[in-house]
Formats: sequence, C-alpha cells, structure tokens
Amino acid sequence: MNAKFALPAILACTCTCVMTPALAEDPAQLVLHDGFDGSDFAPTGHLYYRDNFEQEAGKVEFQSDVKRTGTGALKLSVKPLCAPGKENCSERAEVWERTKSRVPYNQGVWYGFAVKFADPIPSGDHRYLIAQWKREIGPKAKGDFSPFLALRLNNGKLFATVETNYIAPPKTDVSAGAKTCDDNQTPVWFRADTNQMRALVATDSKWSKEDGQEFTGCTAAITVTDRGNKLPTPDSGWIDFAIYSKPGPDGTGHIELFANDKWIVTVKGHIGHADKGLGKNQYFKFGPYRAADTTDWTLYYDDFRRSPRCADVLSDVKLCPLK
Repeated sequence: MNAKFALPAILACTCTCVMTPALAEDPAQLVLHDGFDGSDFAPTGHLYYRDNFEQEAGKVEFQSDVKRTGTGALKLSVKPLCAPGKENCSERAEVWERTKSRVPYNQGVWYGFAVKFADPIPSGDHRYLIAQWKREIGPKAKGDFSPFLALRLNNGKLFATVETNYIAPPKTDVSAGAKTCDDNQTPVWFRADTNQMRALVATDSKWSKEDGQEFTGCTAAITVTDRGNKLPTPDSGWIDFAIYSKPGPDGTGHIELFANDKWIVTVKGHIGHADKGLGKNQYFKFGPYRAADTTDWTLYYDDFRRSPRCADVLSDVKLCPLK
C-alpha cells in the first residue's frame, strides 16, 4: 500500500459547497446532527430505533452518565435472544437513518459519529459490528447482501471491511491462510456462493495475521491507500469517526476513513452491489449487532452528523480536501 498525503480533487467541493434553497429539498444536501442530549432522537438527526424481532434483543437509552460532548449520549446494548443452535439468528440494537432522508447510492456523503466500548469488550472469535453502510434491498432482490462498508470487532480488535460483487481471482491468487498481497492488491475473502467478496481495508494496532484467516485471496478490484495510521483500539476510549461514503459497484467507489482526526485509509474501486432488485439509496445504521451470543454487550454513541461537506463532519477542517 502506497502512502499519499493529498486527498483527491474529486472531494474538493465537499468542503466549500453552499446549500441553496433548491438543493435543500435534496436529501443528499441535508446537514444532519444529533448529540443525543435529550430524552429522544433530535429532529435534526433524522434517526430512529428500528422495531423488529432482532431488535428485541436490544435496548436504547438516552443517558448522561457517559458522554463525549454536551449533556448526554446514547447507550445501545444487546442481550441474548436467539435460541441455542438456531441458525441465521442475530441480536441487534441499531439506530437507522429515516428512509426519506437517505442519500442516492451514486452520490458521496460524509458521516461522523463517536463510539465508546463499555466493559467488558467482547474478545471472542465472533461476528460483531458497530456500524454499517448498506444499499436498500427491494422486494424483488434475491440474495444475501452484506454491508458495502462495515466497522467490525473480532478477537477484541477493531477492523473495517468493504464488500462488492464477486470478481473471480486468478487461480493462483487464493491460499490456505491469511494472504500477504502486493502493493496494488488488497486482502479479500472470495464468497462466490453469495456473489460477493469482502476486502480487509483497515485494522487496529493489535491486529495480527491470525486475526484475518478468512482473507485468503488478493484482488486488484479494490485498492487501499494506507495513510500511515491504524484504527484506534477498542479500549482507547471515545473514537470519533469521519467517513466519506460513495459506493460504486462499477469500479467508481470511493471511501475515506478518519478516526480521532487521523487519516486512516483511502479505498477506491468496486464498492457495493449492483444486483437486480436493489434500491436507489444507500443508508447508514449504527449500534451493536452480532451473531447469537450468551453475554450482554454495550456501546455508547455520541455526536452523529452527516453532510455533503467534509468541514461539517471532520473536526480538524485542515484535513479536509482543498481546491
């Protein structure tokens, strides 16, 4: 991975654009924020807590004991719900963007939020997610569609993945264990059975090769530019993320990942899904999500924001792209 320390010009307008009244009706131009300082979601955040079976494992609390800024923060926790041995059962406490406020799939937008892991931090080899970006799934869509971008936890370590449609590798490009890839390639988990592949794009400083055993191949369809910083570790306190999300299953995808005002990676290439029946918008949701487990798990969230402009999301505006 080659380090380059100037953000691409394609993002330059995200810092300086001025929203006109005409553009204000476009969801992609909305500037959203919720500091979770009240007793319910703020109208300015356009967020809500989803009500379905999986969410019955979860609990949402507006509290003031643990907070990053302001007078409060959101406490999201899950408890065991799935029956032992039940397949395809998960447990979640996720907050979603409202449907009418979602950004078109082919447009870029900046997201920001802060998260703090409560003790005990899960340390097992298991499926844990703390935030995910997905494409809407229509009623005629067929298949299993993983998030095109996800912040995940495994073995107590934080990492980020990008998903896209399956692109067959050279026959020599798959090994029996975690793969070390060339500079122009990215470690990937080929999943032909679901027409998907998952790339490992960022890890924390404690990550080891043994933690990514499923990433057995390499792909040039997704490129990662290492900006010289690792993700913070889950036990480091509040982690403030700023992320630019622009899916592009045709190879035009673009993601920028910052954490605690440090530039982590730039991801480009094939990002997201293009299957028939999928919706026109992307959407973001955050909160603890896991495969069935036997313990309670709690996360705190604060300072949600979303904007077409980097300067509204990244607290150190000097890091934003310039014209």
